[in-house]
Amino acid sequence: MTLEIRRAAPDDADAIARWNIAMAWETEEKRLDPEIIGRGVRAVFEEPRRGFYLIAEREGVAVGCLLVTYEWSDWRCGDFWWVQSVYVAPEARRAGVFRGMYAHVKAMAEGAGAVGLRLYVELENARAQATYAGLGMERCHYFMYEAALEA
Repeated sequence: MTLEIRRAAPDDADAIARWNIAMAWETEEKRLDPEIIGRGVRAVFEEPRRGFYLIAEREGVAVGCLLVTYEWSDWRCGDFWWVQSVYVAPEARRAGVFRGMYAHVKAMAEGAGAVGLRLYVELENARAQATYAGLGMERCHYFMYEAALEA
């Protein structure tokens, strides 16, 4: 089966939001508010500086997605591309869908002059960690900290 990777369009927003809801539950048993995630996904399309989504399709059927956002590095005078909100439909897993999306993003980032690719992964998600290592990514020496702010 042929895998096609394309930039997502605004009419993909509902599917992307549903996949984000599924991913949050599968990986963290976290329930996302459909209204908030829906607005969050649409906000990427409304303001391109936030990033972009890619959709993977097999035989014309969407089977996965990911989000790319940007982080400026003054140390390297360039952008890191962050790979986020990765989801592959259960029926398409272990069939090279993420590998294809990753290769596509990597080529895009190289073409755009990005200084690197980054992503974060749950500490307990050994399968994802093995996948990323298998693609040549290396574990960083940074810990991530977060402070939630009232909106």
